[in-house]
Amino acid sequence: MAVDNRAKHEGTRVLIMGAAGRDFHNFNVRFRDNPDYRVMAFTAAQIPNIADRLYPASLAGSLYPSGIPIYPEQELDRLIRLHHIELVVFAYSDIAHESLMRQASVVLAAGADFSLLGPRSTMLSGKKPVVSVCATRTGAGKSPVARRVVAILQRAGLRVATVRHPMPYGDLVKQAVQRFDSLADLDAAGCTIEEREEYEPHVAQGCPVYAGVDYGRILHEAEGWADIIVWDGGNNDWSFFVPDLEIVLLDPHRADEQDFFPGEVNLLRADVVVLTKLDTATSTQVAAARRLIERLNPRATLVETVMPLSGDESGLIAGKRVLVIEDGPTLTHGGMAFGAGYLMAERHRARAIVDPRPSAVGSLNGTFQQYPHIGPVLPAMGYGPQQIRDLEETIRSVDCDLVVIATPVDLRRLIRIAQPTVRVRYDVEDHGRPTLADVLQGVIRKAKGA
Repeated sequence: MAVDNRAKHEGTRVLIMGAAGRDFHNFNVRFRDNPDYRVMAFTAAQIPNIADRLYPASLAGSLYPSGIPIYPEQELDRLIRLHHIELVVFAYSDIAHESLMRQASVVLAAGADFSLLGPRSTMLSGKKPVVSVCATRTGAGKSPVARRVVAILQRAGLRVATVRHPMPYGDLVKQAVQRFDSLADLDAAGCTIEEREEYEPHVAQGCPVYAGVDYGRILHEAEGWADIIVWDGGNNDWSFFVPDLEIVLLDPHRADEQDFFPGEVNLLRADVVVLTKLDTATSTQVAAARRLIERLNPRATLVETVMPLSGDESGLIAGKRVLVIEDGPTLTHGGMAFGAGYLMAERHRARAIVDPRPSAVGSLNGTFQQYPHIGPVLPAMGYGPQQIRDLEETIRSVDCDLVVIATPVDLRRLIRIAQPTVRVRYDVEDHGRPTLADVLQGVIRKAKGA
């Protein structure tokens, strides 16, 4: 991939390690128009089909008339040496502290500096109040909590816009600034399964969703329409916008929450910590989570919640051999072996949970190899058309009586499933006081100018 921006400027040679989200944002706010730096390349991890393309010139700015190449992260050492990189900026989330420092060791051994950009230098300030909903790990329950926050703000008479953490897996130029008001908008944009899982539930409750690549422009458009903005975080990253109220979720099922970057940052920063899934966690897990909050952030307000499961015709599960399909990132980035679908199958006494791994095809087989911790469930991976076809073929190949779908989006709208299906849903409910509504009263007053 021959790209030469040397004619435009010289400066500190930079490489940004990313996963098609935080990396692009950090470039836009810190490096795009800064002649003191020359970003030679991005590397890509976690997400398939991101590497081997360009961050386009139209988004990269006048200093990068040829755009900026994106390479697989496996080429990190070679790229540092080839391009005489002086500074490597790490810019993605949901990575264990130990793994993060191993990456730093590779960088330092190759002779470059290793850097993390913090909230002060990457958060954008706007004119309207912002409530951020983030987490310590993927799969903690951000989506239902964000929807609940939106509903509370809407009931208070506010016009709410949700801004979603980026998922620009397609044409970056077309995806620079996006707004979705309907399912037809999602169809027209060719959204992936991962995008639909995050956007569709908000659209269904009458809240427009903004997303894309250039979050300065996105913030300008969102606050031009809304009274208040809800930042719906991705993975365990922090907000791209300065929040007036910082809500952070903690899942008691995972005692290692503080061992992942930047989830621990979120927990330390939180104004409100929402302890989720108290209805499925053990008393020992809940006690450990409370101790963790008290030790790391005793100033935070603690809100406790449950996440009850419900299912269309869930009574059909009993006695059946079922294939369980779970939310993909919850299993992969989030490190969970199973999710709500598995719990529902057990609760309703399925005769057997059929292991999909022997039937996995194409990229799904690769996913199981990359994430061997995943249990006998199928992650709903769909980062592109081929992966969606692989998912459909894998489901078709599994010998089962029933498919239990536990994804935020109804997969039956997107792919053909020949077997009978049951869909599992989960929502969030307060468990005692204070409630989510209680902690939002201050920002509601601010949004109303009171």
